[in-house]
Amino acid sequence: MLRLLPISGLLLLLLSACGRTEVADRFTVKGLDVSRYQGVVDWDQVAGEGQHFTFIKASEGREHRDVAFQANWTGAGRAGLRRGAYHYLLPHVSVEEQLSNYIDLVKLEPGDLPPVLDVEYIGRLSSPELVDHVRQWLQLAEAHYGVKPILYTGLNFYNRYLAGQFDAYPLWLARYDSRDPVTICGRPYQFWQYTDQARIPGIVGNVDRNVFSGTLTELQAICVPHPQEEQQTATAK
Repeated sequence: MLRLLPISGLLLLLLSACGRTEVADRFTVKGLDVSRYQGVVDWDQVAGEGQHFTFIKASEGREHRDVAFQANWTGAGRAGLRRGAYHYLLPHVSVEEQLSNYIDLVKLEPGDLPPVLDVEYIGRLSSPELVDHVRQWLQLAEAHYGVKPILYTGLNFYNRYLAGQFDAYPLWLARYDSRDPVTICGRPYQFWQYTDQARIPGIVGNVDRNVFSGTLTELQAICVPHPQEEQQTATAK
């Protein structure tokens, strides 16, 4: 039986949906992020819906690896999307062991998005200890892959623990709202995860939607460079 929503509830639902649509419409470059929870993804269909990039869960902690990573990584690349792989940081586990888990799994190629560190939990660390752990992972990953990693976290978590600490690294913020994330340090974001309730053809169920603050050319500029691009940069210096 069809259950009718009260007028107030219907208005809220419509306003919420409009807010999400307006976010995507304000940006040229759009994407999503996935893990095993999205099941089997039809990446050709996703790419056909105007998505430009995707972040894919790769690893977590010392040993955990997302069971859908390889299928998602291969499928997204074959469909022509810019692809990035993220690691979920566990604060109580050795940074070196966590990075080793990620490196063993993730083999970035020219044109791929930089490695991503997902930081959402401080555990029993102090704020300075958390900052130190994050800095170690980012610096070691940059040394290995030759490109500055992306830092992902929620807006409130960033403002409380990480603001002003990692301005040299691209910033990906989660804020589920139609209003842009605003950091207390004035740092602009490069990526914004604005909803976890999106529906996209090619994916069954909800998925996170994201936007990039710049152009496709600017997105390419932060990706793993091609050898000729590295040579041109070195020559220019």
